[in-house]
Amino acid sequence: MNGTAEVRPAAERLVRVGDVEICTQAFGAAADPPILLIGGAEASMDWWEDGFCSRLAAAGRYVVRFDTRDTGRSTTFPVGEPSYGGEDLIDDVVGLLDALGLGSAHLVGVSMGGGMAQLIALRHPGRVASLTLISTSPATPGGPDRPELPPMSEELSRKFAEPQPGPDWSDRESVISHFLAGERTFAGAIPVDEQRVRRVAGRAFDRSPVPAAAANHWVLDGGKEPPAQSLGDITAPTLVFHGTHDPLFPYAHGEALAREIPGAQLVPLTGMGHQMPPPELWDAVISALVPHTAAAAG
Repeated sequence: MNGTAEVRPAAERLVRVGDVEICTQAFGAAADPPILLIGGAEASMDWWEDGFCSRLAAAGRYVVRFDTRDTGRSTTFPVGEPSYGGEDLIDDVVGLLDALGLGSAHLVGVSMGGGMAQLIALRHPGRVASLTLISTSPATPGGPDRPELPPMSEELSRKFAEPQPGPDWSDRESVISHFLAGERTFAGAIPVDEQRVRRVAGRAFDRSPVPAAAANHWVLDGGKEPPAQSLGDITAPTLVFHGTHDPLFPYAHGEALAREIPGAQLVPLTGMGHQMPPPELWDAVISALVPHTAAAAG
């Protein structure tokens, strides 16, 4: 299939996963190798942009994105009082595979979603055809051979020490400005495309009956004790994308993932910060991701 062809998404679909409903949307043919995209904290599936998903589908992949609970059209919980923890988000992903009839899939996780994907690969190895980690950090404690990973940048640390008031979640422009400010805070050397971010954030707002619920992700408890397994126990073929200018998880975090996961391949994304790969980097990401996800899933 031509990698430049446009593949339009299917209609959004609400599926029952345990005691919640998860909103999903697919691109491409269900017979193709499935890719499940797992977003970061506070991010609905809109941040996996149409153009990115369409290009993957045009290359012969069945691409599924979804709203994490408390984002988009998925089930929401009282603002500031989520009755679930981080473990439930992980269980949602495995339950979503069941609901979609996928024995396994190629998992692609960004930031928080990358941490979730690592733990799924450890706990449910048969469900993970391959693993792709973007802008994330090791989700398991390091052994004696892991050097101390660098902290966030001093500039980002100062911003966290002086938190700004949150947006007016009932006001569309206020919420868009909130996401735009966040994109600027975490960006690297690649200029932020304000028009693009406004478009994506506006769509996310329009699809979210309770936009404020997305902030629940920042107050979740960690759930279980740290895993007894190490990254060395991951058996899924692994691809690591990491921005060279990531202010939250400096590049050494990506290097640690690639070093500790057996056979993992590290692809530096020059100039990118802690963020979803912007369109300037889609060629680099897709050219590596397509062959990585070529294997049929179970």
